[in-house]
Amino acid sequence: MPETASTTRAPDALLPSLAPLLHEWLPRQRWFAGKGRRVTGFTLDAATELLPLDGTGPGLLHLLVRVEQPGRPAGTPADCYQLLLGVRTQLPPRLAPALIGRIRQGPLAGRAVYEGLRDPRLAGLLYERLRTPGRTGPLRFHATTALPPALAPRMLDAEQSNSSLVYGDSFILKIFRRVSPGANPDLELPLALAGAGCARVPAPVAWFESGASTLGVLQPYLRDSRDGWRLALDALADGREFTTEARALGRATAEVHLALASALPTRRLGRSETGQLAAAMDRRLHTAAQAVPALLPYVPGLRAVFAAASGGAEVQRIHGDLHLGQTLRGSDGGWAVIDFEGEPAKPLDERRSPQPTVRDVAGMLRSFDYAARTHRPWNADWATRCRAAYCTGYAEVAGVDPRADPALLRAYETDKAVYEVVYEARHRPDWLPVPMSAIERLAAR
Repeated sequence: MPETASTTRAPDALLPSLAPLLHEWLPRQRWFAGKGRRVTGFTLDAATELLPLDGTGPGLLHLLVRVEQPGRPAGTPADCYQLLLGVRTQLPPRLAPALIGRIRQGPLAGRAVYEGLRDPRLAGLLYERLRTPGRTGPLRFHATTALPPALAPRMLDAEQSNSSLVYGDSFILKIFRRVSPGANPDLELPLALAGAGCARVPAPVAWFESGASTLGVLQPYLRDSRDGWRLALDALADGREFTTEARALGRATAEVHLALASALPTRRLGRSETGQLAAAMDRRLHTAAQAVPALLPYVPGLRAVFAAASGGAEVQRIHGDLHLGQTLRGSDGGWAVIDFEGEPAKPLDERRSPQPTVRDVAGMLRSFDYAARTHRPWNADWATRCRAAYCTGYAEVAGVDPRADPALLRAYETDKAVYEVVYEARHRPDWLPVPMSAIERLAAR
């Protein structure tokens, strides 16, 4: 039963009055996962006034809204999105770009509704609420340490699947837009790593949730750091090697994996279970080849890659979406790993399931290849040297070289390249040659 904790005078009329605006606004948001499918309706799971809507100043309305769209698999719930809406009688010119629209009917008729995270006053209110653990309607706020007051907020525009606010260059709040029941790995794993004493990951200092769903996580903001993707591109542009950095990044990855293995359960897959992983890869390949015909000539070779990964494997919790853009290098040269959410398009249960650590390694190896392909002329040897250095660094800490099981590593790298082909064909056709070059190499071995 949906829970409504709104103090509006007519809560039953709230969503119908907002629906015309949401129909237009939601599909245009970068974090909306249902692009290309018609929105047929909305269901309100929860509504909370974090700042009253009937005052003279702005109000802040927190919503959990399910979006009905055709084509959803039978028996699966509609996607649920977290919205933080500002409500004002008059919208100041500085907030005009955040406008969603004016409500024509219902309890908020005549009011302007806008993206609340772009209003410094409302974004600051959310931070203050995180500073004071407790409950507001269905929302629960938690903190692990005392937080300083009155830090100026600014919204980051780079993210695609979530939204982030930086407070005073001290903390960053990631707000999960598409939410599911269960602990989000971007809270669960950094908390476990902090408990294990791993300093490679910024430890959460506060978070908020509703029911079993994680809604947002506040962590230290590493303001003097640069992401690994940008550093790699700079090295390529300058004609510099990146092997020292890659080796150190391999060591950092191994430290994170070892800490996760010490904090959370691990187990060994038998041959039949490893075969099931390979079968799932094969099914994804079949689906991908139907969507991108360019894959069809390579299907026999790629299927052979998956079939070869038939031995047992150790599985544990991993990052799940590791690449250069998920790493930060500080001014001291040390690497940090961030964004443990996994691939947001995948179900939460799948993202939380134990996996072989070589899946993370394969993701990083593909990232080196992507970086090298951005440079003209293509510097394939640069990528090869980085990949080798990364695996060497990993082995120095883990005690096991990820190249020791070449069949499993190759299978995961192939599975990642197949995913990349579909993504690029749909979103960035000009980039399709990048994963296709890997497909050609992997299928020919």
